[in-house]
Order: sequence, then C-alpha cells, then structure tokens
Amino acid sequence: MTPDKQGGWFSRTEKGIVTETKDKKEVKDGLWYKCPKCREIITTEDHEKNLNVCPICGHHERIATKKYFELMFDNNQFTELAANIYSADPLNFTDTQPYKERIVKTMKKTGLKDAMTVAVGEVNGYGLVVAAMNFEFIGGSMGAVVGEKIARAADYSLEHRIPLMIMSKSGGARMMEAAISLMQLAKTSAKLNRLSEAKIPYISFCLDPTTGGTTASYAMLGDVNLAEPGALIGFAGPRVIRDTVGHDLPEGFQRSEFVLEHGFLDMIIERKDIKEKLGQLLKMFAS
Repeated sequence: MTPDKQGGWFSRTEKGIVTETKDKKEVKDGLWYKCPKCREIITTEDHEKNLNVCPICGHHERIATKKYFELMFDNNQFTELAANIYSADPLNFTDTQPYKERIVKTMKKTGLKDAMTVAVGEVNGYGLVVAAMNFEFIGGSMGAVVGEKIARAADYSLEHRIPLMIMSKSGGARMMEAAISLMQLAKTSAKLNRLSEAKIPYISFCLDPTTGGTTASYAMLGDVNLAEPGALIGFAGPRVIRDTVGHDLPEGFQRSEFVLEHGFLDMIIERKDIKEKLGQLLKMFAS
C-alpha cells in the first residue's frame, strides 16, 4: 500500500500502520506531576507555582533549602554562615564504597558541602538565624559537620541576640561517622541550653521526615515546635515500632497531625503561610 496521501502522522505498509520517525512528536520529560497521596495528575508548572503542594489534597512535596530561604527571607536576602565546612573521614569508613568517595560524589551531585545550610537574614523585618537540613545530602544525616554548623548558628544567635530556627529534615545520625555522629546529640542540645539560659528564642521546624537522632535531640527542644502538614516525625520508623510491639498502629501514626494532637507540636503551618506565621512569632518574641 502507498503512504497516506493526507500526509498525516501514520503511513500504511503491508505490515500495518507505523509512525514515520520524522513524524513523531517529542514530549518533554517532567511535564506532569502525579501526587503520591491522592494520585491526581497536574502539570509540573502548576505544581511548582503552588510551592510544590498538591492543590487537590494538600500533600507537601519535599523542596530544597534554597526554596525555603526564598519563601522566608525578605527579598531573598541572607548571608550564609560557616559555608565551607565539609566532612572528613576520621574512621576510614567503608561500606559499599569508601566514605570519602561518597562525600565527594554527593557534593558534586547536589552542589552542597553537607547536610546543613545556615543563613541569617530578616523575616518581615525581624532578624533570624536559620539552620536548615538538606535531605538530598546522604538523607539529611547528622554528622560532625551538622553538629558544628548548629553550634556556630547558636553562637551567632547568642552573640547578636536574635532567635534561632532549625529546620529538620533528616533520617537521623550518620552511621558512617559512628560515635562521632552520636556525640552531636549532646553537643547541639548543650548549645541550645545556652540560648535558653540567655532567654533567646529557639524555634524547631519539623519537615518530612524528622527521625532518629535528630528527633532525639534538637528537633524536640524548641521553645516553639512547628511542622509542615503530613510530615513524618518520630524516633524509630512505623514499621520498626509495629514489629517491636506486635500491634497495628493508629492511622496517621507519627504524622505531624497525630504528633500535634498528642502534645508534641505547637502548630502546623502550611508552606504558603510560613513567612506570615514566622513573622508573627518573631514580632511576639521581640515585644
């Protein structure tokens, strides 16, 4: 059979209908976003315009630290503190690959130095130091660098007498640093105690997920404990707890709404309201 005289997408051959390569239409990757919670599909562009929050069910997708800074700081103006600290390998640790190699590869892939970024700026005219965890850097795991950056952020807050906020987004302590990572629980808690003694407010903001040693230390020590909707917050994961106690867990167990209901959070804040609510808190603290 001869090709279709209308010049459409399809040409007819003796073997059936085929599409000529020159007639194929390319579809860009990442054009659509499918919500993992309600399974609705929207355009990626609309999803990003809505701050990576599903407009149907309100599911908050994880976003990078720099996007939170854009949301919070006035005119996206801030100064990064302790920017050039990165992990060493004091234990010469190797699992599936040497720890040094893992660090270098992750730095190249993410453009980050470690799992914590610290910045100081203003939110609605009020000064704030923000130490935000980077989940894309080895699962936001807490090692010596994370502990040191929190310590320096607390020292800056103490010196300049402005509030500190830690945004937790972590799988817990970094096992490649073994006991060194566990020491950060005590180190960071001691620094936050100094802020408490000086009457300088500390805000803990729990993002998805906030688990392990992070929860066991600074994430639950805030003068005000905040969270985004639907964030996983706990020490051990639900599966581990279920297998340990031998019982099914309540619906929504360890999600921020459940944690709020049981008294471990003060407020859940939607992403679009972060700057407004933080501004109100800082104004209250200032007065």
